Amino acid sequence: MIRCGVEHAVTSPFTPLQSSTGRFELHQVPVWSDNLAWILVHRKTRNAAVVDSPAAAPVFDYASRHGLTITTIFNTHAHPDHIGINRELEGQKIHIVASQLLENVTPGVTQTVRNGERITFEGELGEVFLTEGHVDGHVSYLFDDFLFCGDTLFAGGCGYLFDGPPTKMHNSLMQLAALPSTTKVICAHEYTQDNLRFAYSLEPDNTKLISRIRRVWKKRGRGESTVPSTVQEERDTNPFLRFHSEELLDNLRKALPDEALNSERDIFTATRKLKDQKRYKEITDDQLPLSL
Repeated sequence: MIRCGVEHAVTSPFTPLQSSTGRFELHQVPVWSDNLAWILVHRKTRNAAVVDSPAAAPVFDYASRHGLTITTIFNTHAHPDHIGINRELEGQKIHIVASQLLENVTPGVTQTVRNGERITFEGELGEVFLTEGHVDGHVSYLFDDFLFCGDTLFAGGCGYLFDGPPTKMHNSLMQLAALPSTTKVICAHEYTQDNLRFAYSLEPDNTKLISRIRRVWKKRGRGESTVPSTVQEERDTNPFLRFHSEELLDNLRKALPDEALNSERDIFTATRKLKDQKRYKEITDDQLPLSL
């Protein structure tokens, strides 16, 4: 869990979760400083797929300790902190799944996938979504109620728009937010405190956000991860999905008086622009509603 002498943000990973049908388990492996590598385990065979790891050793060490056999890698996109495992395993017999649009920049690909495609892991069906905005070609994977969404939808936030444009990210978020409310949002980084600090700057009276902030700060104080969240939790508290909040709109108007806010896409664009300005980082913990 350490890279370059820096301890990972998560020092106490969670107990593995079962999916809604009981076919899969979800295991979490903290890697580098804030990456979250995920291991999707087929419960009958104990064969496993790794989703988005910057390095091979931590996940293979974990698998060995827990009696898991890694057969597959699912890549959401081709940033170095998501395909490091591919580079380290080049030449080995590992099935590597990646976006068709990123085949040329993803090492070792053996299968490409497209939007809306059905895929299988250990004979079980999953679904692929094209979720661009962070980067072109980014995909997300859904197995049962486990949504592996990389750097698109974060707990309390969304990814930077390296490729954009905002319309693409907005469309991606809307696609994921339309999934069933109990769907687990399994993103690739532990960024939740930072994201919720920004959310609070726009909706300080959102009671569900206040409750979430209290839960998250307690978990992080114990070194625990706050991922996964659920789609419903994101609908209730994630500012990039809160287009109908009058409080959020009022605070956006105050912060960015020259921005158009005539549509959901306008509101998303302004919200992302405001977060990128990083003014919210001035909010200290003693200004947050951490006590009852």
